[in-house]
Amino acid sequence: MTISKKQSRTKRKVRIRKKISGTQTRPRLVVFRSNKHIYAQIINDETSNTLVSYSTDNMDEKPRLTLETAKNVGKAIAEKAKEKNIDSVVFDRNGYCYHGRVKALADGAREMGLKF
Repeated sequence: MTISKKQSRTKRKVRIRKKISGTQTRPRLVVFRSNKHIYAQIINDETSNTLVSYSTDNMDEKPRLTLETAKNVGKAIAEKAKEKNIDSVVFDRNGYCYHGRVKALADGAREMGLKF
């Protein structure tokens, strides 16, 4: 039996989530990537609340999804986090490889002062 790409990512995601979780003092920054958009959320797993979220859907103009766009989403989520007094997070790559758009989003968030 062959395993699809989605099933492989789901298995990686479960392995990662066993090890990390967001708390009140250090919430979890989750990244979801699709073909058209990239989404980022900051979640407190103790109360199951989404504290901050941002995506390319929220942008005024609908840009093509590039590394630069992903970096801008990272910067925007970091700014929103700073407004809510969140300065450090746990990064959850959600089963994706840490390169390309996922890495660009993380770099953008780090540039704006978010620690992880």
